[in-house]
Amino acid sequence: MDTLSLLQHYWWFIVALLGALLVFLLFVQGGQALLYDLGRTDEERNLVVNSLGRKWELTFTTLVTFGGAFFASFPLFYSTSFGGACYVWLAILLCFVVQAVAYEYRRKPANVLGEKTFNAFLVANGVLGPLLLGTAVSTLFTGAPFTVDRLNLAAGAADGAAVISQWATPWHGLDAVASLHNVALGLAVALLAMALACQYFLNDIADATLAERARRRMIPLAAGFLALFAGWLVRLLTIDGYTADAAGTIRVEHFKYWHNLVQMPAVAVLLLAGVASVAWSFRRGSRGRRDAVWFGGGGTVATVLALLLLAGWNDTAYYPSLADMQSSLTIRNSSSSLFTLRTMAWVSLAVPFVAAYIAWVWRAMNRRPLTRDELREGGHQY
Repeated sequence: MDTLSLLQHYWWFIVALLGALLVFLLFVQGGQALLYDLGRTDEERNLVVNSLGRKWELTFTTLVTFGGAFFASFPLFYSTSFGGACYVWLAILLCFVVQAVAYEYRRKPANVLGEKTFNAFLVANGVLGPLLLGTAVSTLFTGAPFTVDRLNLAAGAADGAAVISQWATPWHGLDAVASLHNVALGLAVALLAMALACQYFLNDIADATLAERARRRMIPLAAGFLALFAGWLVRLLTIDGYTADAAGTIRVEHFKYWHNLVQMPAVAVLLLAGVASVAWSFRRGSRGRRDAVWFGGGGTVATVLALLLLAGWNDTAYYPSLADMQSSLTIRNSSSSLFTLRTMAWVSLAVPFVAAYIAWVWRAMNRRPLTRDELREGGHQY
């Protein structure tokens, strides 16, 4: 493996890891979706919001970092998906913007819109955020209707309007919802986010009433997630995928993702360990154990990381084109230059230090579980 190929695989791993962390941190959105289900009074809803308020910026920052890493390392995907599937990504962006506004202004004095309005913003972000992100991520396996023509760079050089990626339909990303496979993953991610939120509340809120509600609510959410995810995964391992040969030519490969799983045993072990850890977290959570979220979070990161590695490694087209097979994107034909990848690789060495800082801040904020008395004492509240 030459240096460029090594760096392409390295940066796909980094992007996949950021995506996996993002899916775990979507428990914030899951908790918002359950705001009125778990919180039956204003005080209980304030407990839920202030517990999540300690972490919502981590989710937002990870989403931005994930998008930035994708842009820097695989710019052709960024221009193709973020530019072509603009309706979906704009909807996702809007969801997260209203979330930020809600946390900032929900309890502000002289709030002319009223607290209930911003609660509605939080619920909307909680439901639509994971649903849309999960549906969009599924297109990395099922594909999208786009074309790529690098000759347009030369053709557009004269007027400065070079566009090499074009969407083949007027729906610009909304095509994804026409696939039940895509929607199944979106629903699975939404249910997982809510189940993880229940586990997080067991860990972070010292309130017997909310803890019991979270424990009970997690059980059907976990069952729904496991059913949807199992169906989605079984179908993934049986569908055709696209693979690239040494010359870069794309061809269909039957059972591609199953072959990837067999040919990359370390990824297979990671996937199995992740699924097992998530399932174990549901068992711990159903018994009201505070450590359930750590098994659930670790298992979620491992599972999503393994799935994204299946999508991009082993000469796989991680963004298949349904309009023109040869336009499909791989980590080889869509990456930045060797200079850019190498320079960013040095910058990425700071990631462990950033992760350690986040872990330290998390521990500092969660040293004591949140209580009703703490809210009544005043201070900063969301």
